[in-house]
Amino acid sequence: MTKAELYKELSYVNHSREKRLKYANLVIDNPELVKPLLDILFDVNDKTSCRAAWVFEFMCSKKVEAIIPHLDVFTENISKVHLDSAVRPVAKVCELIAKTYYGKEESKIKQSLTAQHKEKIIETCFDWLINDEKVAPKAYSMISLYLLGTEYNWVHPELVIILERDFHIQSAAFKARARHILKKIKK
Repeated sequence: MTKAELYKELSYVNHSREKRLKYANLVIDNPELVKPLLDILFDVNDKTSCRAAWVFEFMCSKKVEAIIPHLDVFTENISKVHLDSAVRPVAKVCELIAKTYYGKEESKIKQSLTAQHKEKIIETCFDWLINDEKVAPKAYSMISLYLLGTEYNWVHPELVIILERDFHIQSAAFKARARHILKKIKK
């Protein structure tokens, strides 16, 4: 399948789990499609990039190791994503990577994720946290930053400052997640 054919197929993707899962499985079964999927995802001014992001998130949820050959491209471009419908799944993928990397289970992500990749994720997650984003990317960013902060000791103090500063002006969902993260940091 060419990039153009994949682009056309993505027009059939909608918010339903069934469609996202169908195309995520297509990409998992055809790893050569990950690169064109990321090309479409990172064409950030095209609305189809959101559909690519949904499929990419589902792919990573099922098989996060599929991202390994593309970690450079992913981390170099995540900060460019700006459409709300694409930011949420990209933030979720960052969380999935962090959870896998710092998890107890053995994973190839642990050998593949470099300091440079982690620094790009940290930088982008902080941007999502301080910019005018919806709650979901902020919540995913909090978890990613909490986990990355277990290795990078400067992250937790910065995270605490942002969460405490923004606490009173954010939504109930933000406050609930922030309380949870602040409690974990202060343990």
